[in-house]
Amino acid sequence: MNSKEELRNLRAILKIEKEEDLNQYRKMVQETNIQDRVKSGVSWYPVKITQTGIGRGEQVFVEIERTNNHDIEHQLQSGKRATLFCNLDNRANEQRAEGVIGMATKTHLRIFLHQDELPEWIKDGKIGIDMLFDEGSYKEMDETLRIVSEAEHNRLAQLREILLGHKTAIFKENHNQINHPKLNESQNKAVNLILKAEDVAIVHGPPGTGKTTTFIQAIKQVVKIEKQVLVTAPSNTAVDLLAEKLSYEGLKVVRIGHPARVSERLLNLTLDNQIANHDYFADIKSIRKKAEEYRTMAFKYKRNFGKAEASQRKLLIDEAKQLKSEAIKLEDYIVSDLMSNADVIACTLVGANNVNMRDKTFKTVFIDEAAQALEPACWVPITKAHRVIMAGDHWQLPPTVKSFEAAQKGLNVTLFEKTIKRQAVDVMLEVQYRMNEFIMNFSGDQFYKGKLLAHESVKNIVVSDTQPPVEFVDTAGCSFNEQYQHQRSVSNPEEGTLLLKHLANLLEHIEYEGQSQIGVDLNIGIISPYKAQVAWLTEHLITHEILEKYKAFISINTVDGFQGQERDIMYISLVRSNENQEIGFLSDTRRMNVALTRARKKLVVFGDSATLASNAFYGDFLNYVEKNHFHKSAWEYHG
Repeated sequence: MNSKEELRNLRAILKIEKEEDLNQYRKMVQETNIQDRVKSGVSWYPVKITQTGIGRGEQVFVEIERTNNHDIEHQLQSGKRATLFCNLDNRANEQRAEGVIGMATKTHLRIFLHQDELPEWIKDGKIGIDMLFDEGSYKEMDETLRIVSEAEHNRLAQLREILLGHKTAIFKENHNQINHPKLNESQNKAVNLILKAEDVAIVHGPPGTGKTTTFIQAIKQVVKIEKQVLVTAPSNTAVDLLAEKLSYEGLKVVRIGHPARVSERLLNLTLDNQIANHDYFADIKSIRKKAEEYRTMAFKYKRNFGKAEASQRKLLIDEAKQLKSEAIKLEDYIVSDLMSNADVIACTLVGANNVNMRDKTFKTVFIDEAAQALEPACWVPITKAHRVIMAGDHWQLPPTVKSFEAAQKGLNVTLFEKTIKRQAVDVMLEVQYRMNEFIMNFSGDQFYKGKLLAHESVKNIVVSDTQPPVEFVDTAGCSFNEQYQHQRSVSNPEEGTLLLKHLANLLEHIEYEGQSQIGVDLNIGIISPYKAQVAWLTEHLITHEILEKYKAFISINTVDGFQGQERDIMYISLVRSNENQEIGFLSDTRRMNVALTRARKKLVVFGDSATLASNAFYGDFLNYVEKNHFHKSAWEYHG
């Protein structure tokens, strides 16, 4: 299909995803009682209000504490939309105030409200909080796809044809090569490709290859030429990381977005905070104060008053409106001043349509983590740019898609993946600085055509001279059968027990040898693709004295939870063990690529070879560990 048909089709698929997302929200929040919502982690009730006030960006906030159910894992995360409610006399649907969650821990959160004052009912008691459905993002993406699909005879139409592979991307022939001393050969090659690109360039960054470092240097080089660039990523966390590093490099960064969605340590970079620190902001506060005084004076009159009082009230109200208009104009000037003087405007993909960005255009837009971004979201910043630079790795985790139908129809295929396959516009970074070469080699061969090299600084790193860098502990024949838990997740308690025993033995061995110090030189991670196994391992972690001793240095999570992270020692519990050789979503090899490349010095994988061997990927992995003498039988540790 042509590019216009492809995007029209994508709009229809996005609608399927939105409906599924909304249906899941309704089932979790709108169609259940408060008690069930609390149990599913989408609500807290009742809560205790611990603090109220005016926070960042002049936003009214309420800080609350969860008073019960502390053991329930909740979904009320920083940056999510939520609504505060009062359930006095069962009137929760009537008394609500919407906002954005700014800070969230296991027991406390702060919500910034979309209103100028605290609601009256906040002192009445029976307060709770519900997660809200984020319809705004879907509207932005849908409208953007419409604009891109209908574009004609302009730069956006040209970019559409190039990015989707219908026209060839162009590169400058005459270009001053740069050779940055802090970058290796492939990293410098990537930066030079970006500087030569007229339309699009891609930095393909496998695990540990310094993608962010390369991207930062490329942004610095482009800013020297173009004065200002737009830097985006799919998540607030990824944008914050870039903004922080760019600011550290000496660039003037303005972070666009709701203050509640920005990391606390980056407050000084937010537009709201920079407005508040501007030389003219004191004038705005003074004008607003005077306007409020006039409004107060106007409404002090009682209902029964004469013509003179009515005339005076009108004059006072008009004066208040005039002052408010002056304050808005002055704030618009401050925003314009800050935005025009910034080297970098940083925001999420959908955040590129922020009200302060409506009329902005850029020569270049940078999209980091583009291989984890929904295609409709990527087009939002592209509508504002003359050329596009993307970074990511399509052999790691794809974007989250909630609808199976939408994923099957192609929503899980990113614009990054389409462009890298349809155009010759990428440079792959080839030197990795994270892991021992034996940890690297399997993924390097499977996903990166054997081109990855381990840097000398990490090539031979191990936890101790007596420990191999990789072990596969094979549970075949041990009758460690998988068990289905609620929510259709799978666990394998016997495999989990053996894993914890193996880890305890390893830590005792490391302690005894004294070559490395746990917690100082070494940190540990445990991964399982299944939430039920993660929950089981978390609950049983302290079954050994030495694991209890070092639990502060041991992280347990799903593969997705470890994306972008690394640990010195990494254990993986594959869980699946059955007679039918069913491996479920272990067949998502990109997810396993992430899991297998988190370890720096030692990787230990637990699994049942009899169940895994029918899959070609795991068959290759079994051959790899056999060939390198990393294969161990569980019988060596069991008993």
